[in-house]
Amino acid sequence: MTVAHSRGKGDQRRERILAAAAQHIADRGYHAASMADIGDSAGVVGPAIYRHFDSKASLLTALFEQVIDSLLRRASLIVEKSKSETEALTALVADHVALVLDQRELAIVYYRELHNLAAQHRSRLRRKQRLYLEEWVHVLSELRPELDEIGLRVVVHGAIGAIQSTLQYGETGMATERTTALLTQMGHAVLGVDPL
Repeated sequence: MTVAHSRGKGDQRRERILAAAAQHIADRGYHAASMADIGDSAGVVGPAIYRHFDSKASLLTALFEQVIDSLLRRASLIVEKSKSETEALTALVADHVALVLDQRELAIVYYRELHNLAAQHRSRLRRKQRLYLEEWVHVLSELRPELDEIGLRVVVHGAIGAIQSTLQYGETGMATERTTALLTQMGHAVLGVDPL
């Protein structure tokens, strides 16, 4: 029981570190964010942060893995549970919009800091990104049969890029509901498929 309890506390501390890292890196950029500042924000004293992450590079890798693994898991579940391709595509768009708006700092890091990953981690991440995109491409291929494989990928990349465009500038002051509606409309407009 003590082991399980301490493991739970360790997991919570790790999650706090990841959240603080996302905030600092999104605000300052990867190179300007220090491990000491991240540890302070997470409430981790001194070198204790290194019990969870041996370097800032491993912390950045963990942030990227957190985003893509979560996206992949949810996308697979969406496709599996949806009753139609339109329902699946509508849910995929909504899920990506939610990532961009609800986890803005994490999404900013994911969008802006890929070049700071080590080559082997970048390669693994790109493989997972391709798997994620394939979920969209497979669904869209049923709804847009006139598009070939290249066209499908271009359209999916364009839709995701449109949704992520809000990460390139600061807060707009627009209500979250309005931003959600606009990003959803933009995503579906690029896909050429009306939402369900």
